Amino acid sequence: MSWLLDLYRTYESNLGQVGVIEKRFNDQEFTLLPISHTTQNAHIEVEVTEDGEFHSAAVVPKSDASTLIPCTEDAASRAGAVTAPYPLHDKLSYCAGDFAAYGGEIKKENPFDAYIENLRKWAESPYAVPKVKSLYRYLRKGRLIEDLVREKVLYVDENNRLIDKWDKALEEKHGVRPEIFSVMVGGPEALFVRFNVRTAGGFTRKVWDDPDMFESFIRYYAGELGDPDLCYVTGERLPATEKHANKIRNAADKAKLISANDKSGFTYRGRFSSATEAARVSYDVSQKAHNALKWLINRQGKIVGQRVFLVWGNDSLDMPSPTDDTWSLEDLEDEQPRIIKSNTLKELAREVDKALDGYRNRVSERIDSQAFILLLDSATTGRMAVLYYRNMDKELYLKRLAKWHSTCAWLHRYQRNAAGEFVSFFGAPATKDIAFAAYGPRADEKVVKGLMERMLPCIVDEQPSIPRDIVTSAVQRASNPVSMETWEWEKTLSIACALVNHKEGKDVALDKENTNRDYLFGRLLAVADVLERRALGRDEKRSSNAIRYMNAFARHPARTWLTIQSSLQPYQARLGADGIYLSRIIDEIGSRIDPREFNDKPLTGLYLLGFYSQRHDLFQKKEDKTADEPESTNEEERSE
Repeated sequence: MSWLLDLYRTYESNLGQVGVIEKRFNDQEFTLLPISHTTQNAHIEVEVTEDGEFHSAAVVPKSDASTLIPCTEDAASRAGAVTAPYPLHDKLSYCAGDFAAYGGEIKKENPFDAYIENLRKWAESPYAVPKVKSLYRYLRKGRLIEDLVREKVLYVDENNRLIDKWDKALEEKHGVRPEIFSVMVGGPEALFVRFNVRTAGGFTRKVWDDPDMFESFIRYYAGELGDPDLCYVTGERLPATEKHANKIRNAADKAKLISANDKSGFTYRGRFSSATEAARVSYDVSQKAHNALKWLINRQGKIVGQRVFLVWGNDSLDMPSPTDDTWSLEDLEDEQPRIIKSNTLKELAREVDKALDGYRNRVSERIDSQAFILLLDSATTGRMAVLYYRNMDKELYLKRLAKWHSTCAWLHRYQRNAAGEFVSFFGAPATKDIAFAAYGPRADEKVVKGLMERMLPCIVDEQPSIPRDIVTSAVQRASNPVSMETWEWEKTLSIACALVNHKEGKDVALDKENTNRDYLFGRLLAVADVLERRALGRDEKRSSNAIRYMNAFARHPARTWLTIQSSLQPYQARLGADGIYLSRIIDEIGSRIDPREFNDKPLTGLYLLGFYSQRHDLFQKKEDKTADEPESTNEEERSE
């Protein structure tokens, strides 16, 4: 249960964030929930005076619907026909005493009776604050719907029954469609109502944003919990719980990490006679650990197909994620990433360390400074599992991250800067991009998140090699450029090179001394591609013969090269002196291949490194020339 303990300690270390509203990049609001509280989307807001009289009501805009509400164990787990009211804010069928009088269907057990009794106990307890008492005095009158109808928030028909759907007949009779029908789903009984108290001097803090209200219910509900028992997480004797939180990934998430509800049939799979024999977790630990987890997911988690990838630190929450690429690995205080100018693996290693210094500098003097990596997913709507969890020394984690970014590295050109322009960066690709490179941009979410999970041991645990099937798949797709758009192929090519380079350890710069057969065949293909492209000119968009035959070349290099070389003759003649220079490069590369190895044995992924480096070298020389500088016919000048 180390993940529960680590999350519990994270909550204890961030008590100052409890109830503080934050926003992420998508402007979605979230907060670190107080214990015994949860969130719900409200549809109606009712204001009450300090004397317990109705003041006003309005429909809540969707942008302001999220509401922090007190919550009991039973309410958090209620489903179906179970009657388990929330302590204060709740659905109309619970908190309206006149719900039946306006045509609402009442179960055998009246929800309002249970609701108002629970609210009475809180309002009459020693921990009740004035706002709770004001709301209780109003709600016990049982006329909420009457007030909402008079306020023209809800509407009734000629039989004094609540209207659950606004149709054309009603529109012709009453005019414009009321606002409430834009938020109503499933009938009036499902409308969620939140309450506020208007003081004589105006508003202080709203009920759902008032720390005094939080503390009032927490202290009251603590007295309602059971007897102390041994908590397996902390080792302390505290009131235990068997009902643990859901809504972990989002407000509609019903999956739980801890549950025990198979008391009939396969009772705990025959291992235990009761749930507490398997594990005892205290209410306090369960609430704080789950609330910390929800907060961290909202704050910095990555969700792919409902699978959560989460990384955080115990003394500094913000940590670089192993799923990100090197472009994203900048210090949080920098406006622009810095790792974009490296040319060699050694330079890259230095720049990665420099980028990670910002995270290191925020590490406190604590000797137990740790980083936590957590993966969650659910197989069903009700069950969630921890798929991967590591807690490790933060410095060790940063070292392993730095090693990954400086070994699985290549030159990429698919990221955009703040101005929306494509920029180059040297480093490791993101694990999600690796999935798309290996299986295509339309790969199933299960495949993508599965690959991302499989890559984690390579990054965090220093697994010596990337799974072979991933590398093979990426190399095969990169060897088939005609099957995709140019930009997609270029991205796939550079990512495949990075995966191959994780084992090879090559720089992007052309290695002219490399005599490896596969590397040399890759160089040949690159020169053929550049030669034909230059002969065709910039206006010609069709692929070169080298690109069209690339897939066949990877499988049968010697035989396919004869076809490619024979197709080069008219382009060599068209280029003249420049064609002679490129032809000489082809001759030089061919002379380095051992005649015994000039055969049709399939090429390994190393040929992509030779192809990319040779093509990059030729493009660089072309770009280094000024626009008005003529092509030199002197071979010595070219080699400079």
